[in-house]
Amino acid sequence: MPEESTTPSERPILALFDVDNTLMRGTSLFQLGREAWKRKLIRGRDIAVFGWQQIRFIMVGENNRHLDAARERALGLASGASQAQVLEIADEIWEHRIRPRLYPDTVKLAQDHIARGHQVWLVSATPWEIGNRIAQQLGLTGAIGSHFESVDGVYTGKIVGHIMHKERKAEAVRELAEREGADLAESWAYSDSRNDIPLLELVGHPTVVNPDVALLKHAHDHHWPIMRMKPSSIREARRRLRREAKDAKKPSRR
Repeated sequence: MPEESTTPSERPILALFDVDNTLMRGTSLFQLGREAWKRKLIRGRDIAVFGWQQIRFIMVGENNRHLDAARERALGLASGASQAQVLEIADEIWEHRIRPRLYPDTVKLAQDHIARGHQVWLVSATPWEIGNRIAQQLGLTGAIGSHFESVDGVYTGKIVGHIMHKERKAEAVRELAEREGADLAESWAYSDSRNDIPLLELVGHPTVVNPDVALLKHAHDHHWPIMRMKPSSIREARRRLRREAKDAKKPSRR
């Protein structure tokens, strides 16, 4: 039960979680690349580039040029693969590559939101198939991600629409909120990256998690809560949720 009672919201409340370096350590795209290399869908040279980008991301955060390069390579991973193959890869990397890298305390926060009746969505540039598998396994509402084009059940290597990144995330969440009739002023968002500032600004309760340098400055300037992977910081984040969040009617399963 929440520590403090609040008037329940008559409208759905969203809790939006970035995946890379927020819900898990490192990048989900790199884990996709490792599995594709294992299955001989890409060359050793490609996985070496993915590895360098993974190390750089963990050490210094996102960089637009490197992100664009990584996402172009990710598109290449899907080219010629069947939908069944990609879903099989999603299952494999969840079990062996993503689950061991989850931040347990961020997962607990997501599940705290579920307990309050909030809709919990993963919002990530990672392919939708990967994000959706993570959401299913964690008992969350769903995922917003990048969509690969397919023809006759085979991926073409092209994106449908745009990579789910920066302003595109915010646009997708606005569409989700309109579709669900959600109250963005009472909604929550969690991210580590300056590229998600448009998403964080969209909700009434933004929280930065392990922020990069630019997001840390923005958070200080705007008095946003900052969550570090330290027991005291995590406890405060969960207390804040109990103190400030409104309950909502539990959403139907996606």
